Amino acid sequence: MQAELVELSFELAAERCEDLTPLVYARLFRENPEMEPLFWRDANHQVKGEMLSRVILAILDFVGARLYAATLIQCEVVTHEGYDVPPQVFGVFFGTVRDTLRELLVADWTADMEAAWAKTLTELDFYVTHPDQAETTAPAKVA
Repeated sequence: MQAELVELSFELAAERCEDLTPLVYARLFRENPEMEPLFWRDANHQVKGEMLSRVILAILDFVGARLYAATLIQCEVVTHEGYDVPPQVFGVFFGTVRDTLRELLVADWTADMEAAWAKTLTELDFYVTHPDQAETTAPAKVA
C-alpha cells in the first residue's frame, strides 16, 4: 500500500505538472535559503533537473523493489560531503519533494498518502543518517 500511494502521488503530479523541478527548488530555496548557494554552478538548471529526476527514481525504487536506492542514497550522502553538503540536506530534500507534491495535489492528497509518505521519509532517513555502508545493517522492508 505504501508503494502504491507514493507512486500515485507522482502519477497525479505528472498529470498536473510537466516539470516539478521549478516547484521543488523554489520551495527548497524559500524554506532553506542557505541551500541556494550550493547550486551556484547550475546556471541553466540542468543539474537541478537531473538531481530531482534521480531522487524521484530512487524514491520509487525505495518504496518498490529496493534494488539500488538505499545504497545510492548512502553513496550520495558521502559524495555530497565533498561538496560541503551536510547529510541532513538529503532528508530536507526528500521532505521538500513530498511537500511540493502535497501542495500540487491539494484535494487529491489523502490521509493515507500522507501516512505513506511519512513512513517513506522515516525509512529514507535511516540511510541518510547511516551512510557507512560497511557498518550499516539495513532494516527489513516493511510491506
